Amino acid sequence: KGSNEDMDLKIAAFSLGKIWFNVLSADKDQEVKLKLPGSDGEGEVTKGVEYRLVPDTRDLMGARMLLTMDPADGEKLKAGGSLTAEDAQAAIKKAMTESPKFKDTFNEIPVFMIAQMRMQKQPAEGDAEGGETVQLLPMYFSLQNMVGTWQQFMSQDPNASGVEPAINLMDLHELVAKMQEESEIDFRNVLLIPPVPMGQAGPESTSTVPTDDDPMSQMGGDTLGD
Repeated sequence: KGSNEDMDLKIAAFSLGKIWFNVLSADKDQEVKLKLPGSDGEGEVTKGVEYRLVPDTRDLMGARMLLTMDPADGEKLKAGGSLTAEDAQAAIKKAMTESPKFKDTFNEIPVFMIAQMRMQKQPAEGDAEGGETVQLLPMYFSLQNMVGTWQQFMSQDPNASGVEPAINLMDLHELVAKMQEESEIDFRNVLLIPPVPMGQAGPESTSTVPTDDDPMSQMGGDTLGD
């Protein structure tokens, strides 16, 4: 907007599922009608329109650092320490140049999760009495949201003080593919958490609990220190 002051930009919100299957995964030869915002004209029909799904640059960098951070640095951070300025600069440089994934700034969307986390979804009002509570695996588009949720729970439950989070990382394309194939883990039974400003309430009717099992060992995702 700063370089195009006369451009009338409009923001529209759509379901990720509809965008994914109807737009991002659509045939490239599919005809698309292009119209200027606010125009009453017929528009122009064209093909080969490129769509880009763009992650937050902070989460993209976080994903790169998770994939390239030395185990010693990871253990130091988990122990509550901090990196020196030189070590931090070296870690950032390594993330920018040596990350095996998430090298592009679009269409590579990192999804973060902690193996021990679950969200309990309470039965909806009107369900039969005695309906079971469903446990879902939360997956976050925001690394900060995930870490903040974990830290909030840890501060509220004294019995969870010794639980070490197993941070896992997947690409959204990998996750969608696993949702459509047979697997020992039902990847359809997950909850994708959109980025929200820290301090705001999370999904309604859910609460986060840690578990002792680690299903991520079968997922093929990348973890902190790998």
